[in-house]
Amino acid sequence: MNPPSGAGLVLRFAVLALAWGCSFLFIKVALEGLSPSQVVLGRVLIGAVTLALVVSAGRVPLPRGGRVWGHLLVIGLFLCVIPFMLFAVAETSIASGLASIYNATTPLLTALVAILALPGERLSRRAGAGLAVGFLGVLVVVGIPVGAQAGDDASLAGQLMCLGATACYGIGFVWIRRFISPLGLPAASVAFAQVGLAAVVALVVAPFTALQPMSLNLPVVLSVIALGALSTGLAYIWNTEIVAGWGATSAASVTYLTPVVGVVAGVLVLGETFSWNQPAGGVLVVLGVVLTKMPLRRISRRRRAQGPDAGREQMRGRSGYGVQ
Repeated sequence: MNPPSGAGLVLRFAVLALAWGCSFLFIKVALEGLSPSQVVLGRVLIGAVTLALVVSAGRVPLPRGGRVWGHLLVIGLFLCVIPFMLFAVAETSIASGLASIYNATTPLLTALVAILALPGERLSRRAGAGLAVGFLGVLVVVGIPVGAQAGDDASLAGQLMCLGATACYGIGFVWIRRFISPLGLPAASVAFAQVGLAAVVALVVAPFTALQPMSLNLPVVLSVIALGALSTGLAYIWNTEIVAGWGATSAASVTYLTPVVGVVAGVLVLGETFSWNQPAGGVLVVLGVVLTKMPLRRISRRRRAQGPDAGREQMRGRSGYGVQ
C-alpha cells in the first residue's frame, strides 16, 4: 500500500478525527426520526455499500475459507452490530458528548481483554497504572468518587451501555489480532467483510427489531448517510492509510481527539451541557490510555532488536482503537 504523504496524511487525520468524533452527534440526530435498530441498520448498510465500492474500484481480493468468514462474522458482531446498537440505545438517555467520552475507554478495554485472553500479554507496572488511572476516570465521569450527580437510572444505564460497547470493541480487536492479522489480509477486504456481514445480520433481524414508524427529514437522512459512509466506511480506509504512513502509534493518537470533537460538537450543535466531572474524568481516561500505550511501544522496540520473527509478531499486534 502506498499511502499519501505530508499534507495528505495530515488532512486525512483531521477528517478522521472529525468523522469519528461527530459520529455520536450523527447518532443523536438520527434518533430524532429513527429507532436505535433503524439507525444501526442504515449505518451498516450504507457502510457496506461504501466499502464495497472501495473494494471493487481497487480490485481488492476478498477473504477465502469458511473458517476465516466465521471469524469475520464474530468480528462483525463485536465491532459493529452489538456496540452500534448499545451506543444508539444509550444516546436515547445520555448526551452525545458523554457517549464520546466513554468511547475513549476503547484502548483501555482492549488492553484488558488482551491481557486476559492472549497468553503472551503481560501487565507492566506502567500499563497497570494506566488502566487504574483510566478506570478512575470512568468513575469520575459517572460521579462516584466525587459526589457528583450521576443522573437518573436511565442515564446510568446508558453510561453502562457505552462501557459495554467499548468492551465489545476490545473483544473484536483482540479477535482480529488473534485470528485475522496473522493471515495478512488486505485491510479494505477485512473491513468490507466485517461490515458486510454486520449488514446481513441487521437485515435478518430487521423484521423483529426495525419496523417502528419513521419520521424522516433532511437532518436525519444526512446523519445516517454520514454515519454509514464516513464514520463506518471511508474512515476505516483513512485510518489504514495513516497507519501505513505514520505507524500505528501515531495513528492511534486520533483516540485522544475524538472525545474532544464529540463534546464540542454536542455543545455547539445540540446545546448539550456537562457537569465538571465529565470532562475531568475524560482527561483521566485519555491519560490512562497514554500510560497504557507507552510500555507497549518500548517492548516493541526491544522485539524489533531481537530479530525478524519479533518484527512479524509486532505487525500482528497492530490494530486501530478508533471505532465509532
